[in-house]
Amino acid sequence: MGVEIERKFLVKNDQWRKLAEGELYRQGYIPTLESTVRIRVIRDRGFITIKGRTQGISRAEYEYEIPLEDATQMLDTLCKPPLIEKHRHKIELNGLVWEVDEFLGANRGLTIAEVELKSADQSIDLPDWIGEDVSHDPRYYNSNLAQHPYTTW
Repeated sequence: MGVEIERKFLVKNDQWRKLAEGELYRQGYIPTLESTVRIRVIRDRGFITIKGRTQGISRAEYEYEIPLEDATQMLDTLCKPPLIEKHRHKIELNGLVWEVDEFLGANRGLTIAEVELKSADQSIDLPDWIGEDVSHDPRYYNSNLAQHPYTTW
């Protein structure tokens, strides 16, 4: 079983910008009751991801590449609007990969940094540009940002 163990932080300044270029992500969510089903397009590649319920900062996660045409059709027909659009910047620091997401559209103005861990109690050195830990705040889950965009808070 795949497991995602992730901490999520607000970004407090722009010092991270010089560390990585971003690429556009377009993603949506297919409504379900017991899990999260995400469709994502990155450049010319499509993905489907199924995630279980979050327990602390961990949850089951399964991700598979699918044909781009299928992913695009699912985004346009099966996913509940609005879609999440963001620029993702991947930054390698101290053996970890930080993913800094700059949100667009209805979530414009929100910048979040995520880091995947090997265990829930793994200690990490936080870069200077990391702000408040929002790992346990469900408002910052991408699936919730699709339903309740940041600009409406």
